[in-house]
Amino acid sequence: MPLLRLARRATLLWAALMTASSLLPLPASAAEEQPRRGGTLVIGSTQTPRHLNGAVQSGIATALPSTQIFASPLRFDDKWNPQPYLAESWKLADDGKSLTLKLRKDAVFHDGKPVTSADVAFSIMAIKANHPFTTMLGPVEKVETPDPYTAVIRMSVPHPAIVLAMSPALCPILPKHIYGDGQELKSHPRNTTDVVGSGPFRVTEFKPAQRIVLERFDKFFLAGKPYLDKVIVNVTPDMASLVLGLERGDIQMLPFATLPTDLKRFANDPKVSLTPKGYDGIGALNWLAFNTAKKPLSDVQVRKAIATAIDKNFIAKALMGGFATVSDGPLVASSPFAVPDLVRYPLDLKKAAEMLDAAGYKASANGERFKLTIDYLPGADDQQKNVAEYIRGQLKKVGIAVEVRASADFPAWAKRLASHDFDLSMDLVFNWGDPIIGVHRTYLSTNIKPIVWTNTQSYANPKVDELLNTAGGLIDPTQRKAYYATFQKIVTDELPIEFINQVPYHTIASKKVGNVPATIWGPLSPLDEVYLK
Repeated sequence: MPLLRLARRATLLWAALMTASSLLPLPASAAEEQPRRGGTLVIGSTQTPRHLNGAVQSGIATALPSTQIFASPLRFDDKWNPQPYLAESWKLADDGKSLTLKLRKDAVFHDGKPVTSADVAFSIMAIKANHPFTTMLGPVEKVETPDPYTAVIRMSVPHPAIVLAMSPALCPILPKHIYGDGQELKSHPRNTTDVVGSGPFRVTEFKPAQRIVLERFDKFFLAGKPYLDKVIVNVTPDMASLVLGLERGDIQMLPFATLPTDLKRFANDPKVSLTPKGYDGIGALNWLAFNTAKKPLSDVQVRKAIATAIDKNFIAKALMGGFATVSDGPLVASSPFAVPDLVRYPLDLKKAAEMLDAAGYKASANGERFKLTIDYLPGADDQQKNVAEYIRGQLKKVGIAVEVRASADFPAWAKRLASHDFDLSMDLVFNWGDPIIGVHRTYLSTNIKPIVWTNTQSYANPKVDELLNTAGGLIDPTQRKAYYATFQKIVTDELPIEFINQVPYHTIASKKVGNVPATIWGPLSPLDEVYLK
């Protein structure tokens, strides 16, 4: 993407974030449609949520239902523009150290209690204390509530990601009168039973690993919405069953589809629509993580040699059917802060072998230099297991013996990563819209923790820490981009991670589904505008 276009995009994003824009017109396509009221939308998902409270849990599994149950201060359109939601208007202070939210006065929770600034203050501080994205609300010191419908978020330093952090998937507003009872929020019984939010749908059934039934909340604050009577999320780890269900008409929408066989299968099916729109905010990357604390991967020359032995174009075109695009850096291409000036490692097996020789790892008589293990995130074989197997074959060609280790399930894999018990691991990680929210966590040396999706690579560079911490306190997007540009160059040179590809998420939906979600948060946004034709 041309730099000029990116700069313009960043400027537009900045203008949108700084100004309390209100009631921007809907996209032309949406305005032309005539939504109908009624019907049940069945969504297929391979993701099993442990509970339904997105304030204390990240990830697709929880966010998909949580964004239907809990409203948030703001929502976003498909151009990264913030839109009114629980907040009718908002204003980021000129110094970037406070955000004032003016709440609408007609919003109520599913139990009839009004949504007030006290709920917003409680929720934001609860998210800061409990959500795994510690940098997302890190600068927030307190939330003042001068009246029941005004909340002022006070921050210790300018926080450029604070407006985006008000999104449905990141900032669900919890009822203080339920969650403020002193019980531990991460294990609160109301996360799974009698869940109460103020979103467009309320929970009537939650059977983990089976299904979630959501029914229209008749007192939802947006008049006439949602259009659907009911949303059912059918959960199964078997994607093939979901695909068959879509073909039979039992399921009307499959978000987060990536399997090339499924995408090819439906690309020309006149009964369904297939779209990659709706995933810009999520910003999913598929990558190979190095444990830089262990030999020989502590040697950057070894990491570079491994990267030089991998053909990412083959992975994107052959293994993923041409639906994926190659990734060379820590930011997805759609990020306003992504830059093209990166260190790249084109495939060259001879050069890779020479690099290993120079690093002191010469091949033995049997051609082997050393052994490694490679793990992978279970449940997404096309993005993970298949790539791990390919890498095993490629590294064998340069004398590295690799054992592919399967994990029984996500908790088993996450435990290995969290305990730093790995050499190499495939992983699938999201940018979450702004580097402060989804990127800093992987590279800050202060975030080397026994928790999955932190800096489990044990990567530490004081210069990178300084760049990220400085960029995270700047409001001007041009200045931020300059810092992130240097960060991206350093990280792609030191290579704690070999970036493989952007995850080709698609939404497959029956042609009977209107307004298939296509905002930057796509399926992780309220489905109040979705309807059945």
